[in-house]
Amino acid sequence: MQSYTKIDSYSEQTTDFLKENFSDIIAGLGEDIHREGIIKTPERAAKAMQFLTQGYQQDAAQILKSAMFKEDYDNMVIVKDIELYSLCEHHILPFFGKAHIAYIPNGHIVGLSKLPRVVDVFARRLQVQERLTKEILDCINQTLQPKGVAVVIEASHMCMMMRGVQKQNSLTTTSGFRGAFEKIETRNEFLKLIDK
Repeated sequence: MQSYTKIDSYSEQTTDFLKENFSDIIAGLGEDIHREGIIKTPERAAKAMQFLTQGYQQDAAQILKSAMFKEDYDNMVIVKDIELYSLCEHHILPFFGKAHIAYIPNGHIVGLSKLPRVVDVFARRLQVQERLTKEILDCINQTLQPKGVAVVIEASHMCMMMRGVQKQNSLTTTSGFRGAFEKIETRNEFLKLIDK
């Protein structure tokens, strides 16, 4: 069985580099970088950014492979309402919401906690929701090789809420389907189940 490593530490070199750049950004905005409340902000921001983008150092396929088990089960498996937090690559502002994932096993099942971990790997990068949906879908499809896989993501985007059109109640939904879920009956069953 293969394993993976969760990253909870910060690169000192990367932290120093980002800290310096955050200091310049804060000063460029007109703030006093020597003010008491701001002095440690560049370092905190540097560490926060590393945490929020730790998906670049993680391998989603290895996470799935670390908990794949042979099992003679061929009905739909759904994990819904998986919280996700990501950063829009256009403005580096958060978007957040829920992912719903289903797959139909083809000889192998996967530990249920691994599906939310896969979501986190791809969400913890600079993203667009459309690509995030496809990356999760393709990773599960290629690694588990199930009879079918489905992913639906519903998210609110701060780049639409805080700036731009400033629409507070808008929700963006993206979806992807492979294999058995391309059949309308299977797809509808999944959509009905996640809507409950």
